[in-house]
Amino acid sequence: MQYSTIRASDLQRFRQVQKLAYDCVEYTAASLRTGMTEKHACALMRDWLKAHGVHDLFHDPFAWFGDRAAFKGFWADHKFLPSDRRLENGMTGILDIAPIIDGYSADIGYCFVHGKNPATQAILDDMNRTLLQVRELILDGVRERRTFKSIYEEVDSIVEAAGYVSQHRRYPHRVLGHRVGRHLSNPLNKVRWLGFGLPTYVWLMSRQWASKLTPGTIHSPLWNDRRESDHQPFEGLWAVEPHIALPDQSLGTKWEEILVITKDNAWWLDDDVPHCRRAAAQGWWSASTESAAQAFTGKSPDLLICG
Repeated sequence: MQYSTIRASDLQRFRQVQKLAYDCVEYTAASLRTGMTEKHACALMRDWLKAHGVHDLFHDPFAWFGDRAAFKGFWADHKFLPSDRRLENGMTGILDIAPIIDGYSADIGYCFVHGKNPATQAILDDMNRTLLQVRELILDGVRERRTFKSIYEEVDSIVEAAGYVSQHRRYPHRVLGHRVGRHLSNPLNKVRWLGFGLPTYVWLMSRQWASKLTPGTIHSPLWNDRRESDHQPFEGLWAVEPHIALPDQSLGTKWEEILVITKDNAWWLDDDVPHCRRAAAQGWWSASTESAAQAFTGKSPDLLICG
């Protein structure tokens, strides 16, 4: 993986890839039929991405149906991989994909209800209200230069106060987010480990463990609530993915999108994303600040954003 400097023109490319990823999961959710498995959903996403010019992935497509979207019960790294769980009418699901186009990557998450289930949709909407509060808190925290660790803890406090549980703590290394950037082409990326290309996985894990051994010298590319994240935000592009569930872990939801962090400011890359659009249409959310896409519209393409 290469984290080169990011310029205004690069932001537009990242935004295009993120939008394409959301288009893919919305298409897939609408195309799913009762009885299809998580593996079927992932195959649909792969086929759609390939048809739209995507030939490399930061990680393989993930799909979790029913209580697997809440990470119910014992959970280990291999359980993130798609299973033979079948989709039922009225069931919730989460789709998570990370396409790379011309070296530009995005990583997004999307939750849906299959078919019609007004009661479940109402619960999901309430959970997503909490996640939109979390979205505002994360942006404010980064802009105020609070530590990644403290922002993570504040996210968990909001989730707990709303009566839910934070399931991002069950991701590998308890990540709330991770860095994304530009990728160099590498034939070894076709070798996969736990859904990731081997060079990407090795890079992420080597930096993560180095940050544990030399805190303050090498920064981790992962954002969690441990010592290695007890520092102020540093510049770059971050895929942020708060994930919450009901206390009985019967239902879970998340979103994931890119956060742009500079030396003295931060923006969500784009507000035109499904969870924000639905919230705005329901009348319980509106953007309180401009997105990076808006902030840098009309600026010189060579304007240095971070790096």
